[in-house]
Amino acid sequence: MAQQRASTIGAQTSRNEGITEISVQGFKSLSSESRIEIRPLTILAGANSSGKSSIMQPLLLMKQTLGASTDPGPLLLNGPNAKFTSVGQFVPWMNRELGGQELSVEVKIDSHTSYKTVFVFGKSRTPRIRDMTIVDESEQLTLHLVPDQSSESLKDSLLAFNPERKEQLAGLFDLSQLSVFRDRCFLNIALGAADIGRSRVIRFPMYDVPVSRELNRMIHIPGLRGARERIFATVASGPPFPGLFEKYVPTVIVDWQTDGDERLSKLEHMLSALGMTSELRALRVNDTQVDLLVGRLSEGESDLPDLVSIADVGFGVSQVLPVLVAFLVAEKDQLVYVEQPELHLHPRAQYALARVIADTAKRGVRLVMETHSALLLLQVRTLMASGDLDPDLVKLHWFSRSEDGTTSIQSADLDEDGAFGNWPEDFGSVELMAEGAYLDAVEGPSRS
Repeated sequence: MAQQRASTIGAQTSRNEGITEISVQGFKSLSSESRIEIRPLTILAGANSSGKSSIMQPLLLMKQTLGASTDPGPLLLNGPNAKFTSVGQFVPWMNRELGGQELSVEVKIDSHTSYKTVFVFGKSRTPRIRDMTIVDESEQLTLHLVPDQSSESLKDSLLAFNPERKEQLAGLFDLSQLSVFRDRCFLNIALGAADIGRSRVIRFPMYDVPVSRELNRMIHIPGLRGARERIFATVASGPPFPGLFEKYVPTVIVDWQTDGDERLSKLEHMLSALGMTSELRALRVNDTQVDLLVGRLSEGESDLPDLVSIADVGFGVSQVLPVLVAFLVAEKDQLVYVEQPELHLHPRAQYALARVIADTAKRGVRLVMETHSALLLLQVRTLMASGDLDPDLVKLHWFSRSEDGTTSIQSADLDEDGAFGNWPEDFGSVELMAEGAYLDAVEGPSRS
C-alpha cells in the first residue's frame, strides 16, 4: 500500500530527463525572475559578481537541506554546499523591507513538469514555505499546495490534478483525511492514518517529489576546492553523494581499482590528454585512510614507474581530479554543477579539457559549467564547427549587472559554426585588445 501511495502523483512524471530548467527570484542580484534552460552542456559566463553563482545557489541550499541527517527546517542555510549565517546575506537589498522578503525557486523536470516553491522570511528571519505549485504542461494541469489547506480544498485540487485517476484515488484512500505537510524544502500531501493509543497518528506521504530526487543526486564541485592532502578518509562511495563531491573521490578510485572498473583507465587517459599524468593509483594506508599516488612523469617520458603522492605534483592535478571523476560517475540526465573546471590548469590543459567536457555532454550528462576560460569556450565552439559536438546539446547564458545592481541574463543557442551573433565582448575582444596593446607597445615611438 505504501508503494501505491508513493506513486500517486509521481506517476505523471515517470519520464526521466533530469532537470531541464531553473528559475530564481529574490536571491542576491536576482531580484526579478531569472530563468535558464539546462542542456547537456550549459555554460554560465560573465564577469565576476555578475550573478552566475546566484542562479545555482538556491538549488545548493535545497540540496544540502535534503541531504542533512536530521530535518533542519525548510532551508539549511549553513551547510557543505552553501554557507550563509543569515537570510539577509542573500535577500536582495531592494527587497529587504520588513515582512517583504521571499525567495521563489522553480525547477522543471523532464521538460514538462515544474515545481515552484516560495519561501518567505518574516521578522524572525526564520524560513518557512508559503506555497508550492506543480504544473504539468503536457496535460495543462496545476496543483497548488499551501500549509494548513483544508481537506476538502485539497481533495478537489488533487482530483483535478489527476482527472483520469479519480475513481482509483477514491477507492484507495479516504480523501477526507488529506493534509499538507512540509517535506524538507517542499510540500507534500499526507494521509491521516489510524490513531495509536490516545494521541499518536501515522501519516503517509501521498507521493515522492521527483525534483527532490534530482536535487539530491546533483553533483556539486565548487570553485574553491580543498587544499591538497596526503591522506584521505574513506567514505561511502555510492550515490547520491550528499555535500561536496571531492570528499568521495579517493574512495571511488579505490573501488574502481579493486573492482577492475574500466573507468579508472578512462580517468588515466583523461589526465594524460590534459598533459598531467598517465598513471593513478590508490593505496590503502589502513581501514579508514587512503593515499593517492600519481605518475610524476607524463606518458612516454620514461619506462620506469615513478609514483609520488598527489600532494607532491602540480596543484592542477588535485583540482581537476574531482571534475574528471564526477564526469565518469555521473549517469545520463544527472546534473553536475562545476564551478571553474579550468581552475589551476595550464592553457593547453584548459583547451584539452573542453573535449572531455564535450564527450561527457554527448553521453547525456547535464553539465552546468561556470567558467572564465576563453580558451575552453573557444574549443567548445571549434568542436561544434568541426561537427564533433551537436549545437543542440549546448546552451550559453551570459550574465551581466546593470547600474542598479540587478542581474540580466542573455541566453542563446549556438549555430553549427559555434557562433550566435555578437559574442560577449568580455571574452575574445579582451584578448584581442591585450594583444593589440602589446603590438602597439613593441612598434611604438619609444622603440624607434
